[in-house]
Amino acid sequence: QVQLVESGGGLVQAGGSLRLSCVASGTIRSIDTMGWHRQAPGKQRELVAAIRSGSSTNYLDSVKGRFTISRDNVKNTVFLQMNSLKPEDTAVYYCNYRRAFSTFDYWGQGTQVTVSS
Repeated sequence: QVQLVESGGGLVQAGGSLRLSCVASGTIRSIDTMGWHRQAPGKQRELVAAIRSGSSTNYLDSVKGRFTISRDNVKNTVFLQMNSLKPEDTAVYYCNYRRAFSTFDYWGQGTQVTVSS
């Protein structure tokens, strides 16, 4: 079992920055993938960024160059640094944990990010 607790969401003006954090507890392994997804009202949940063992990362095209995902394997924490935020980044952001060689996902409770124009 894995438990995920997110923090760091909030309201920010366009062009501003936020840093999301997600602390994982339970059976945590550095080979597993951690990431961030988001879901805006009326839209499907989408992958924003993910980080794998060896620090391999991938990003949603629309956030490349603005968002950075990082991971602290000692503290079992994943971060999402979000810069140059846009109103279209407004969504509930969910932390995700996926076991290596598996499609089973664990999810956090979500944290709201609102970007005003």
